[in-house]
Amino acid sequence: MYRVVIPARMDSTRLPGKMLLDVGGVPLVIRTALQAKKSSALSVVVATDDIDIFKVCETYKINAVMTNINHQSGTERIAEVVSKLGYNDNEYIVNVQGDEPLIDHMLIDNLSEFIINKKTQIATITHNITSTDEINNPNIVKVVLDKNSNALYFSRYAIPYNRDNDTLDINRNIYLRHIGIYAYTVGFLKEYVKMSVSKIEQIEKLEQLRILYHGYDIAVMKTDIVPHAGVDTMDDLVHVRSFYSKSLV
Repeated sequence: MYRVVIPARMDSTRLPGKMLLDVGGVPLVIRTALQAKKSSALSVVVATDDIDIFKVCETYKINAVMTNINHQSGTERIAEVVSKLGYNDNEYIVNVQGDEPLIDHMLIDNLSEFIINKKTQIATITHNITSTDEINNPNIVKVVLDKNSNALYFSRYAIPYNRDNDTLDINRNIYLRHIGIYAYTVGFLKEYVKMSVSKIEQIEKLEQLRILYHGYDIAVMKTDIVPHAGVDTMDDLVHVRSFYSKSLV
């Protein structure tokens, strides 16, 4: 069994205050939590440094924990929560980003099963990219894997770089989109907070690169479930609002 923790902060630069923006009459972060509660998780908790987010969670009866404002990543914020709540080192935590109001609950369950069966400390998910626009979109994170399906590197850049051909080959399952959902053991999270921040994570603005920099394997599960995009931009928000407006008709 496993638990879900949802890191949620207010200081988004691309879409300020997005966690509390209205999505079909409900704040965005609450939509995410409600999706997560459809999974088989033992519990769903929002980890936040913002009192307004905390109060909104209380209003909707979503468990929330206040955390330090100085965390460098969502993973650090989750590590504080598992420490405060006294979770056992052998328990599994799934990190669902707070800006994923369309997250498929099956992805959450599948990732938890994957990390438990693999007997590894960290795992995440990827999906085949089928569009050159997605390959070249810096808001879509790409990942390259080794032969054991562990991550070699994550980037906003089009990796692997196709040096000899101007036409990107999207037909051989080489280009993989990273889906920003992670699973960890509680024991690993306690080690994570001891790791120094890496230059590559600061440059790419990708927190998972700290894990690779410090020599840990990240097991990557491939899925055929086509994921909805998270909410990073106003266009993303318009798409999500449209989805919920249709579902409420």
